[in-house]
Amino acid sequence: MPLAKRVIPCLDVKGGRVVKGVNFEGLRDAGDPVELSERYRDEGADEVVFLDITASLEKRATMRSLVRSVASSLDIPFTVGGGIRTMADARLALVSGADKVAVNTAAIERPELVSKLADVFGSQCVVVAIDAKKVDGEYRVRSRSATKATPLVAAEWAKRVQDLGAGELLVTSIDRDGTKTGYDIPLLRSITSKVRIPVIASGGAGTLRHFLEGLVDGGCDAALAASLFHYRELTVGQVKDYLRANGVVVRP
Repeated sequence: MPLAKRVIPCLDVKGGRVVKGVNFEGLRDAGDPVELSERYRDEGADEVVFLDITASLEKRATMRSLVRSVASSLDIPFTVGGGIRTMADARLALVSGADKVAVNTAAIERPELVSKLADVFGSQCVVVAIDAKKVDGEYRVRSRSATKATPLVAAEWAKRVQDLGAGELLVTSIDRDGTKTGYDIPLLRSITSKVRIPVIASGGAGTLRHFLEGLVDGGCDAALAASLFHYRELTVGQVKDYLRANGVVVRP
């Protein structure tokens, strides 16, 4: 029996509210994180991802009281990222109720952090988020909420963090973020063909078919979306029904 594919709503949080933009810019309000989390739980989401999107830019820790409030409303896996720079930050997120922590900027600046997190908390708790943009024909990694370019090639970086102990990758196409034009399949394939750990597709979902493409053509284990779900253009249930009708194994 193949492993079930996952459908994951994402809460991009700024100032205590869920926000959404296009290409990481032009943010607009999308609601209360606790209310949205409860709605997604009831719709059948497999997990929820909470990203404090300005924590790295503002050099501060993730909003712990809000993490606690969201976690207390959920009985499904809950990943927290944004502003997790140290072992202490990760520990606080986990004791506040997160099941996994996502690291991005800190992993790029100090790759050894990935190994330390995996050694102490287990690889299953460690998600490395990769924000990638196509530059001169190559997918390059960006840090600090996609504002800082790096020389890292996305697929090579994915393989490296897997070898360092990451248990999962959250791969976001900066070019597709919020555009609803579909996941960046070449980006996803470049990574899923190189790693053996689960990959979450992010950035660009706009239709039911896009979820199928991300999971099947992109080779991903999970598909993540934000604004589509926040503004009720689609529900998690509709996505799962469509995937099931197209032969993809999903949880009820």
